[in-house]
Amino acid sequence: MPEHLIEIRDLRVAFNGQAVVHGIDLDIRPGECLALVGESGSGKSVTAHSILQLLDPAISRIDGSIRYAGEELLGVHERYLRQLRGNRIAMIFQEPMSSLNPLHTIERQLGESLALHKGLAGAAARQRILELLELVGIQHPRERLKAYPHQLSGGQRQRVMIAMALACEPQLLIADEPTTALDVTVQRKILLLLKELQERLGMALLIISHDLNLVRNIAQQVAVMRGGLIVEQASCEQLFSSPQHPYSIELLNAEPGGEALSREPAEDLLEVRDLNVRFRLGGGWLRAKSYLHAVNGIDLNLQRGKTLGIVGESGSGKSTLGQAILRLLDAQGSIRFQGEALEHLSGKQLRPLRKRLQVVFQDPFGSLSPRLCVEQIIAEGLQVHSDLTASERESAVIDVLREVGLDPATRHRYPHEFSGGQRQRIAIARALVLKPDLILLDEPTSALDRTVQKQIVALLRRLQAEHGLTYLFISHDLAVVRALAHDLIVMKDGEVVERGETNALFHAAQHSYTRELLAASFTDDPISNVGASLLANAM
Repeated sequence: MPEHLIEIRDLRVAFNGQAVVHGIDLDIRPGECLALVGESGSGKSVTAHSILQLLDPAISRIDGSIRYAGEELLGVHERYLRQLRGNRIAMIFQEPMSSLNPLHTIERQLGESLALHKGLAGAAARQRILELLELVGIQHPRERLKAYPHQLSGGQRQRVMIAMALACEPQLLIADEPTTALDVTVQRKILLLLKELQERLGMALLIISHDLNLVRNIAQQVAVMRGGLIVEQASCEQLFSSPQHPYSIELLNAEPGGEALSREPAEDLLEVRDLNVRFRLGGGWLRAKSYLHAVNGIDLNLQRGKTLGIVGESGSGKSTLGQAILRLLDAQGSIRFQGEALEHLSGKQLRPLRKRLQVVFQDPFGSLSPRLCVEQIIAEGLQVHSDLTASERESAVIDVLREVGLDPATRHRYPHEFSGGQRQRIAIARALVLKPDLILLDEPTSALDRTVQKQIVALLRRLQAEHGLTYLFISHDLAVVRALAHDLIVMKDGEVVERGETNALFHAAQHSYTRELLAASFTDDPISNVGASLLANAM
């Protein structure tokens, strides 16, 4: 075996003549974990996909040299690449729900690789599939064989993707943003699993991430990419102790910092008592009806000008709670906004209140109409809830774009012409233009790079100070919540397991689930030792 399993020299990649990777060099040693980190658009995924030549040849051009175990890969026959893919070099993609076939069972999808590369079928293939599912920590693997992807959680789907990648015992595993779409606790479990499997199987690991801090406990070497170039490459220990490039320092400091702005006690803007939301799962006629209790007897108070953080993993009921409070979902219980009871109001009666109750959703690309320009998107609420003239609406749009840090000259562009962070600023502007009393922020930063998250949190904090805004902030990421929320409630399985003032809860969490969330969000905190044992047990 050569010293380097993968040798990349002067790699250049262009799409339709536009260069995106500008002559990089990279080495991966056998049994080593290399982390390739950088913001979206830096070229890291393109570099990883180039190794197996997964880029569309109709629109892409790859130049330079990529050698695997001393053999050149660029220019080899497609038949050789098919033998390599999934066999000697395997890949885990960012979004497992998009990568797994929704029409095939887990057993069939795992079996395809075994049949193609190992010639296994029947009982032998099933036995190997069970071994793989046990290896990646899938509980009750025999019961999961006939399951379809939609019947598994996000963490379970990612574990299935890892099992598929490991099926043929590859020498190199490429993990392309394997935790981006997952909760922080599940992220940590997946990374711990990858580290354990790498050490146990002796394989090399190339992990792609936009979060430098996330790879700290798994990588031996780190390469930092920006604008299609590697700006710094060093051992993990050296990079974290003494980073040399300003961009590396920026990524290390990208964790949203600071605390919520100090506020004097004020009157309650929102009061919720014994709120319940349940969804019917089935039943009727000859079968008993069954229900999922998504929100179970929740009480909360939110003072004017403050931020209440609602944290928990996916499926804990956070977003359901937020939507129920805004009467976007049917619920039972008491909801009082500025002293007015909302629970019995009809849709028509609620309409005048919508101006004062606004929402910013998780995915700005999904929540912004692709058929409307930015000015039309932001002015839409003004058309419904105000008597402003067209010129007055345009003036209001220009003012609010300046407030969120966007150039008003871009107001005639469409959402696809903006970056993720810019689209989220547009979504915030759409909510802000109506001068609301309360804004529900439903995971507004989870789809963004860490550096962009930090910018959005700073923007929200500034807007709150200038306008006295009240936020209901929903997130699974405590690092983000810590920078914005005055008070927290922690949700699990539709119930509040802990609540309190943010700083007090961070320093003296009582519930084991809260401590697990803290450990997953702050790996360097003293509490991480407690979290590590919790995560180990959860594996």
